[in-house]
Amino acid sequence: MLLNIEHVTRYTYDTPVSYALQKVRLCPLNGPLQTIKDWSVSVEGGVTELSYLDHYGNHTDLVNAEAGVTEIAISAKGTVETTDNGGVLGKTYGTAPLWHFLTPTPLTETGKNVRALSKMITNPDDALDALHALSASILSATPYQLGVTDAKSTAEEALAVAGGVCQDHAHIFIAACRQAGVPARYVSGYLMMNESVNQDASHAWAEAHLPLLGWVGFDISNGYSPDDRYVRLAIGRDASDAAPVSGIRRGTGDESMIVSLSVQQ
Repeated sequence: MLLNIEHVTRYTYDTPVSYALQKVRLCPLNGPLQTIKDWSVSVEGGVTELSYLDHYGNHTDLVNAEAGVTEIAISAKGTVETTDNGGVLGKTYGTAPLWHFLTPTPLTETGKNVRALSKMITNPDDALDALHALSASILSATPYQLGVTDAKSTAEEALAVAGGVCQDHAHIFIAACRQAGVPARYVSGYLMMNESVNQDASHAWAEAHLPLLGWVGFDISNGYSPDDRYVRLAIGRDASDAAPVSGIRRGTGDESMIVSLSVQQ
């Protein structure tokens, strides 16, 4: 499937910014499930100082704001050809070893709620059916709901408030997998929605590693594995490693962010 994507992230500041540095992961890479036909990233109000592949293999741009700006806009657009492989990425590995994806992070620390879910996985080496059941149980325990969590919410906190968004669902799944001995990681990217071209945010899901299949994707929020409607952007141990845009700012005043996104054939 050919997917056409346009994604703009616009930051507006109440007062001029003296310094801001954004880490931008908005360049999808070629892989077993996708081929990049064309892609570009442009910046208004800043300049790209450096581009590199991070330790997870994510294409990363460091964008430095121009001194005194009150608005920064980061635009990504292009065409990606995707393949449906039932969610199986396969035995594709980078420099990070599998044990690295068994290590908890602050966002995926386990508590009693995560530990209870992790008991659904009784055999880490042959857990495909259990992982699908885990995904369904997470969505049942934390239905998709805006406004009850934020970017800093942990897996346990999302379970405690019984609601969350795709980031929370992925963190809960990852935490439970790691607790059960299954390597798991976070994936940021895009999803073409059947009912809407325009969206107000990118998407996120999780991947778990099984010895026979390699990496397998699970979109907990939608209840199925990624197919050819998905485009992978970045991976990491949690959202902080794979966020499309993250950064730091120096200056007074409030910051607001508006995202516009379209994904269509």
